[in-house]
Amino acid sequence: MHRTGISSRHPKPRLCSLLSCIPTGGEVDWIRHWSPERHGTMVHRVLGLPGFSIILSLLPLLHGLDILDPGQVVYLETKTNGVVDKGVILECGTTLPDVYIWGFTKSGTNTIRAVVYNFGKGPKLQQLANDLGGLNVITNSASLSIEKVPLAAEGVYTCQALYDTAEGARLYYYYVHLRVLVPVSKPYIELSNSSPVESTSVSMRCGLENGTEPINYIWEQESRSGLVTTLAETNHSLVNVTLVNRNHTGSYTCLARNEVNQQKSDSIRLNVIYGPDIPQIDVSPYSVMERGYSALEKETVSLMCQASSNPPSQYVWFYNNSQVSTGQQFTITKILRMHTGSYGCLAQNTYLNTRSKKTITLTVYWLPYGEPQCFAYATRNNEYLMLSCSWEGGVPRALLWWASSSGEVQGTSEENANILVLRSNATYSGKAFVCHAKHPLVKERKQCVLKLEAPVLMTQRNLVSVFEGNDVQLTCTLSKNYPRVTEIMWYNNMKQRVDESGTAKKYILQQAEAWSNLTVRETDGILDSGQYWCSATNAVGGAEIPITLLVKSYPMPPNVTIIKIIYSSHRRTDVTVEWLIQAYGDFTGFLIEHQRLPASLWQKVAVDLEPSIRSYQINRLDPISKYAFRITAVNHRTIGHPSEVKSPALPGYNAYPAVIGAAIGGMLVATIATVLLFMYVVRNRNNNPRLHDLIFGRQISQSRENINNPEDEVVEGAEGEEGERPERGPSSSPGPSMALPRPTASPTNLPPGDEPVNVTITVMASS
Repeated sequence: MHRTGISSRHPKPRLCSLLSCIPTGGEVDWIRHWSPERHGTMVHRVLGLPGFSIILSLLPLLHGLDILDPGQVVYLETKTNGVVDKGVILECGTTLPDVYIWGFTKSGTNTIRAVVYNFGKGPKLQQLANDLGGLNVITNSASLSIEKVPLAAEGVYTCQALYDTAEGARLYYYYVHLRVLVPVSKPYIELSNSSPVESTSVSMRCGLENGTEPINYIWEQESRSGLVTTLAETNHSLVNVTLVNRNHTGSYTCLARNEVNQQKSDSIRLNVIYGPDIPQIDVSPYSVMERGYSALEKETVSLMCQASSNPPSQYVWFYNNSQVSTGQQFTITKILRMHTGSYGCLAQNTYLNTRSKKTITLTVYWLPYGEPQCFAYATRNNEYLMLSCSWEGGVPRALLWWASSSGEVQGTSEENANILVLRSNATYSGKAFVCHAKHPLVKERKQCVLKLEAPVLMTQRNLVSVFEGNDVQLTCTLSKNYPRVTEIMWYNNMKQRVDESGTAKKYILQQAEAWSNLTVRETDGILDSGQYWCSATNAVGGAEIPITLLVKSYPMPPNVTIIKIIYSSHRRTDVTVEWLIQAYGDFTGFLIEHQRLPASLWQKVAVDLEPSIRSYQINRLDPISKYAFRITAVNHRTIGHPSEVKSPALPGYNAYPAVIGAAIGGMLVATIATVLLFMYVVRNRNNNPRLHDLIFGRQISQSRENINNPEDEVVEGAEGEEGERPERGPSSSPGPSMALPRPTASPTNLPPGDEPVNVTITVMASS
């Protein structure tokens, strides 16, 4: 926004009423002291000035206002830009005037029309405000706001503002020049020719529907490779390209830009027609001689033709001026000497009806088949080393000779084949011998390389462990070995060569060209542990590698405790045994043994019992003999410590129901007798007072004295191999007890195990 302040006299200031604006001819002699008495005089003075009829309308509003002669009217000019359909603000001073009038002069005209006025009673919008895009007055100011600026709103807006100041009234003219800008629309491209021929001209125009000048145009080109470059930047929408070339082929876009915005067009394709150029012929495999290209007999030869052209060229092949093929590539499989001759490629542009041609000469030679072949081998017992090289076939013959890796020639040159004989020597290990082959028709020599290597042995594990009783495999691998080893040998932990035909098939050998495996069967911790050796030898050295075999015993299984062992009946032929393990540990089963008493050899009764079993019954025992038993945990081949030795007990006599019945009966008899006695004493207390006091009075007193000192009860356990003492619960209380008599002697002549059981029963009774 640009603003210019003018404080000098305006040549022809304008005062606008609601109906018209008339230019004045000179200064305004303002009324200094306004009063009703002087009203008529002031009107006369004002009416005496030409062009000031507006004052008649303002006089009622100026009642009581002291108007001084302002001397000079202040003029301020402002320039602002608006955008179509966007908002804009037109300012009329920084403070609200006492009286103001807005007028509008359309661009290109001299007519000023009122838009809005305010004579102190609020703004009054005119019909023109709607035509200018919904014009409104900003609250508490005289500035105007246009919400959506139309193109018709462009022009000069004049705000005449009257301010009542301490020095008197002041008059301001605010001129706001509004320029309405139009954004550029999306451009489009028009080509004079979308497919021009190379070296002709083409024009491109960037078209626009709308947009305020000045407009800047930027042309961009995207090539076939995707590279984007700027072709031109200009203020003109038309670009002429003279002498179009193939590099102008690509996609083009136009970017139009003004001071409001910028828009980019869609891309359009420019396809330049050209060619064909002179063809380029490539021969594969590549070999150039003085008279052209050469090829080796029975090779596959490919001829490729390339001629730049748009649209792409069509290709025709000629052999000795006779058409033989079409297409860009011409391939001859297994070419022969008869195929020697001239080969021509004709390129055609069918769109332009243009053509170009190129011819080459191809000569076919006959060379030995394949590549030189070389190998090394040793005589019996590795006494001599023989290096053989051959490259047979072809005319003329190839020449072959041996040399060391440093280039020193070994032996003499020979045709087609050459054998070099050397005495075996460990110093040759790691050295290379090269067989050179040269054919007169080939510039490059061929070669075959032999690198001699003493055997290098490797193994996956130098230390192998296994639990005894299992088979184990030892592995040996040849990583380097030339000439080839005929055999890999194994030596056991006694440094004896392993022979598969050994006793009881202790060892198994498996062997190939580059590896050998030794299997040791049913390993034993004492006999098979130790160091084994894998050995190999060729004509340039030998090697051996140790492998340590560790045969381990399985971990010791946990100890076992027998918790119950008893005869199943008094016949003593079957025994049931139960046991527990004392701790956690690895084990695979249990072993049960017995011996006849007095001490004899232990014999196995049960073996390989499952590890989950905790009880077992032994049958068919001799009822006359006495036995002792023990149980041992087993972990594969490792046997744990035997349990303690125990002999079975006879099953006991089950007198428990009889004892319980006798006890209950005794308690009932004692209770009934006590109740009858108490009833008799109560009923005859007058006849027997001493007996009454003896029983009731003293008993209560005695109970109170001994309440904290209950008498101990002695309960005898049942006699036998295992006695049990019954426990008294925490709620039991002392009371009368009755011991049942027990037999004083046991019956004789009873079989073992049928002896009677002595039981003492204590019965508690309460009154």
